Amino acid sequence: MKIWGKIWKSNHLLKDSVVEDLSDDTRTHKVFHAIDEFCYQFDLSKPIWLDTNIADFKRHSKTRFTQDSFIDAVDFDYLEIQVIEED
Repeated sequence: MKIWGKIWKSNHLLKDSVVEDLSDDTRTHKVFHAIDEFCYQFDLSKPIWLDTNIADFKRHSKTRFTQDSFIDAVDFDYLEIQVIEED
């Protein structure tokens, strides 16, 4: 599975990264591991999954974490994650 993480501000891509997980873990665990890796790479606290994030991810394999999802203040508009390749 490959997941693309992107940080956006004012419709500009500030940072992005792709995490590939070839383990036998569940899809959910792979997504959580990818988010952990993005947070480490981008020096962020872990976002909270709100109901809208869960619904968007189930429907489109993509979601955006805005300031509402973070406990700490962030200097971007949103962190977007997207599954770009399934196992």
